[in-house]
Amino acid sequence: MIHENLLFAKALPIIAEIKKAGYEVYFVGGCVRDALLNKEINDVDLATSAFPAEIKAIFPKTIDVGIEHGTVMVLRNDETYEVTTFRTESTYQDFRRPDQVIFVRSLKEDLKRRDFTVNALAMTEDGEIIDYFGGVKDLTNGLIKAVGSPRERFFEDALRMMRGVRFVSQLDFSMDSETKKAIFLHRALLEKIAIERIQVEFMKLLLGEGRQKGLNLFVESELYSYCPGLAEYQKELTYFSTLKNKQNHKLLSSLAAWTLLLFILGKQEEDVDSFLRAWKCSKKMIQQVKVALRALTLRVKQPLDKLLLYQSGYAIILEVEELLTFLDKPADLTRLEELTNRLPMKDKKEMAVSGFDLLAYFNKKPGKWLGSALDKIEIGIVLGEITNEKEAILNWLSETNEIKKEDF
Repeated sequence: MIHENLLFAKALPIIAEIKKAGYEVYFVGGCVRDALLNKEINDVDLATSAFPAEIKAIFPKTIDVGIEHGTVMVLRNDETYEVTTFRTESTYQDFRRPDQVIFVRSLKEDLKRRDFTVNALAMTEDGEIIDYFGGVKDLTNGLIKAVGSPRERFFEDALRMMRGVRFVSQLDFSMDSETKKAIFLHRALLEKIAIERIQVEFMKLLLGEGRQKGLNLFVESELYSYCPGLAEYQKELTYFSTLKNKQNHKLLSSLAAWTLLLFILGKQEEDVDSFLRAWKCSKKMIQQVKVALRALTLRVKQPLDKLLLYQSGYAIILEVEELLTFLDKPADLTRLEELTNRLPMKDKKEMAVSGFDLLAYFNKKPGKWLGSALDKIEIGIVLGEITNEKEAILNWLSETNEIKKEDF
């Protein structure tokens, strides 16, 4: 398993150097879990008995990326590796961060502070699994279970409640009854957590293989009541969890997830801004969801047409067509491709006339008429009412009386 995976194999020289200096070092956490599940591994985490200063003494090139928490980035052959010292943590006053981080030499002490048993696994460079808390058994049984006391884990970092629900969705697992009970009892602690952190977990939940399980637990535990804009939507969230299509019931992007969720919540285009700003989404995401939600709302009622495609853009309409299949509506990818090929232009910048052309042609001063005229030209070109040529556009404006005297 180690040598077959390039990411594991590339880290072996780092492990060799640390061990040569007399310290312990292991692969830990999600990379070990995913390797045992035969899932794709995106990065590897290394944990060591060496303290940060000792790691810096071993390697000539390092960066202090999180040295207060014991993490040093090692640079080697244009690759970077995060190496973190075994640590234990003191009491937590804010349900987010430990009051004090204490470096230790014991792997077991380090793994004991982790959130769930399936993430509290370590692996040697030879592929031997070190499992102090039954993580391998829980992986086999498809179970998310807190390490030790779930109450203690959630009081250490209340975001772990959302992470647990997210892992149920992401891994398509079930949750241990005691862990589930502790989430329900301490759900209000989620108010202590920054929305940005909650949003990351919520989106992973929506994009998971086991979205139905994850969302059902999200609702059953009442975590949803402590998330922006969701407190009044228990029934809608439960219904949302059931949506799937025939090919693959996974949602494939954050844009798709937000758009479908807002549609099921009965939101309109004008509601998107305030809802997603409360979730701390980016301006770009908010704008894309506005366009996608408007397009989806229209597409469930009518066939795709050139104007909707042009105004929304190919990429967003492609996502919308996929979302239709979650609503028991047929996607029309053939028509999408046909209309795309027939669009006379893809962007307003491709218009053969500009505002300056209109000002010169009509010999008039700028005003509301100018923007209105440009909008009419744009729509006329897209709908095929006029060819995208300067002379044809100007003649069309004059002959159809699109520019009226009162406009000036």
